[in-house]
Amino acid sequence: MQTDNEKYNETVRPNTAFLNELKDKLPEFFTKDGSFDLNKFRTQLKEKNVDELSEGYQLDFIGKDYARRQAGEMPTTVIVPDEKQNQGEGKNSKNLFFTGDNLEVLRHLQNNYQNKIDVIYIDPPYNTGSDGFVYPDNFEYSDEKLKDMFGLDDDQVERLKSIQGKSSHSAWLAFMYPRLAMAKKLLAKDGVIFISIDDNEMADLKIMMDELYGEKQLIGNIAWESKTKSQNTATSYDKLQPKVEYILAYSKYGHSHFHLNIKGRKKYPFHDEKGAYRNYTLETMASDGVRGRTSMIFPIKGIMPPSGQQWKLGKEKIQMYDLRKDIELKNGKIILKIRPNDENSLKTEPFWAFYPKDIGTAESGKKILNQLMGVREIFDTVKPTGLIQSLLFHSSQKNSIVMDFFAGSSTTADAVMQLNAEDDGHRKFIMVQKPEKTYEVDKETGEAKLDKSGNRIPTKGGKAAYEAGYMTIDPISRERIRCAAKKIRENNKLTLPKDFDGSFKHYRVVKPVKQTLEEIEDFDPNNINLFTDMVDGFSSHALAVDGDATGEETILATWLAKDGYSFDADVEEIKFSNYTAYKVEDNRLYLINEGWRAEQTKELLNKLGTHQLEIQSVVLFGYSFNVAELRELENGLKQLDSKVTLIKRY
Repeated sequence: MQTDNEKYNETVRPNTAFLNELKDKLPEFFTKDGSFDLNKFRTQLKEKNVDELSEGYQLDFIGKDYARRQAGEMPTTVIVPDEKQNQGEGKNSKNLFFTGDNLEVLRHLQNNYQNKIDVIYIDPPYNTGSDGFVYPDNFEYSDEKLKDMFGLDDDQVERLKSIQGKSSHSAWLAFMYPRLAMAKKLLAKDGVIFISIDDNEMADLKIMMDELYGEKQLIGNIAWESKTKSQNTATSYDKLQPKVEYILAYSKYGHSHFHLNIKGRKKYPFHDEKGAYRNYTLETMASDGVRGRTSMIFPIKGIMPPSGQQWKLGKEKIQMYDLRKDIELKNGKIILKIRPNDENSLKTEPFWAFYPKDIGTAESGKKILNQLMGVREIFDTVKPTGLIQSLLFHSSQKNSIVMDFFAGSSTTADAVMQLNAEDDGHRKFIMVQKPEKTYEVDKETGEAKLDKSGNRIPTKGGKAAYEAGYMTIDPISRERIRCAAKKIRENNKLTLPKDFDGSFKHYRVVKPVKQTLEEIEDFDPNNINLFTDMVDGFSSHALAVDGDATGEETILATWLAKDGYSFDADVEEIKFSNYTAYKVEDNRLYLINEGWRAEQTKELLNKLGTHQLEIQSVVLFGYSFNVAELRELENGLKQLDSKVTLIKRY
C-alpha cells in the first residue's frame, strides 16, 4: 500500500503550495470542495478598485513547474535521532544539526518551524562550472506521469529531463526554487534571509527572489571584498578579475516588520582580577586656553603633553583611573584600562552595503578553519566568521533562531556562538548539510570507484578531506562546531555565561531502505495477523546509519515534526500494562509498537473516562495494528463523552 505522504504527493500540482497558502490567508475564496473561485476573486478586485497589470515580466526556465511542485510535496524520508550525540554531549543543547538532503529537511520543518526562523543565511553552489554543481533530481516519475502532472507533450518532457546532471542556468534555478520557496514559509514575520552569490547567477537569483519574496522585500545587495589575490591566468586575460561576491538580503514581509540593528556593544576583550576591560591610548589635542592649563595640562606618570597640546581627558577622570591602578606607561605612552561601567558601552555600527576585506576574505576564512581544526585545506572556499557574525549582529536579537541549510564548514554556527559569547545572547542555530561523499561513486551501482590498487578515488574537491579520514562532508561540519565551541570557552573563561550552548542535537534525514519500502507496499491493512515487525525497519541499524536509534524513536521524531512540536518537546512515557505509549505536551498520545491488545484498549478508555489522562488525539502507526485491534480502539473512543480523535498513519 502507499504511505500517506505518497498519496498526498500524487495529488500535488505546481500551484499546490501557493493555493494552500492562499487558502490559509483567504479561505472565503474557496468552495466546499476546495476549488478556488476565480470569478469571485476577480469581482473583489474590481470592487476594491485594484488595477490588474496588462503587461509585465516573469522568470521562466526549464523545470519551473516541476520546481514549484517540489515546494508543495511532503517528505518521503524519516528523521533518525543520533541518540549517542543527543543523550551525550548534546543532551541539553537547543541547537540542531541535520544530516541529509536540505530539500527533504525543509519539508519536514514546514510544520514545526513555520514562521519561527528569524535569520537564514545560505551559501549555495554558485554554478561556476568548477564548483561541482549538477542538478541532482532523477525525476522518479514516468514520462506519462510527468505529462499528466504538467500537461506536457513528448518534446517538453525531453526538455524537462535535459537538466538532469547538468549545471545550466535552468538546472540551477530548478534546484534553488523549491528550497527558497520553503525557506520563506519558515521565516518569522520580521525574518530576513541572506544569500551569498557571485556573478554567475546573481541576475537570475535577483529575479527569482523578486518573484518568490516580492520586489519590495529587497533589503539590499551587499558587496563583499572576498579576494585579495589576483587569479589571472593565460586564458583569463579577456575578463575582469573578480574581487567581490554578493549577499542578497530579503525580508519576509517588508520594512514595516523588519528593522536593522545598528546599536552594538563595545568590546572589552581583556580580563584581570577586576573584570573585563579594553585598552585606550590617551591622546592629546590642541589646547583651548585657560581651561586647558588648569584641568587638562598636568603630568601623568611624569609625562606632560607637548607644547600647545592638552590631554583629551581631565584631571578628575585621570585621578579615578590612577586610584583604581588602571593606568600603565608603555613605550612612553599612557595606556588606560577602560571598563564597561566607565562609558556608554553601546556604539553605532551602520549596516553598509559593502564589506571590505578587513572583515575577512575567502582566503582568511579558509586559513582560520585550517588552524581551528588542525588540518590542511579541506574546503576550497570558506566564509570568514566575521562576515556572518556582522550579518547576524545587524539582523538578529539575543534569542533569535538562525538557520543555514547549506552548512558547509558550519561557519554560521561558529558565528552564532561567538556572537552569543560577546553579548550574552541565547541565539540558537539549525544547520543542514548533505552527506556528500569525498570519494567518487558509480552512478549506476552506487558503489565506490576504485583505482588500480583497489583504493577509493577521492573527488576533485574532496581529496584533502578524504585523506584526513572524512568519508563524507557532514562530520567535518559537526567537528568544526565542537572545535569552535572549545576555543570560545578557552578565550572567554571569565565572562562566558554558565548556560552557553556550545553543542547540538543531531538528526539524520534518510529514505527507508528498499526492503522496508517493499514491505510497506505489500502491507494489507485488512489482515487479521501481522507478519512483519515494521517498526524495526526504521531503526538506525536497519537504515545503516550511526546513532543507536530504535525504530520507535525514529517514527516518534518524524511525527513530532509533522505535528508541529519542537525537537525538545516534553515527551512522557505512559504505560498500559506492558505496552509503552508516548504522551506529548498533554495533547497527543502516540502508539507506535506492536503489542496493543484489548487489555490496553480497556485501560486507555478507563484512564480517559476517569480523567486520569487528558489528551485530544491518539495517533497510531497503522502497520503495527491489525484490523480487529483498530476497530475495537476506534469504537471505544467513539463511545467516550469527551471526544478524542483517532489518527491512523501509514
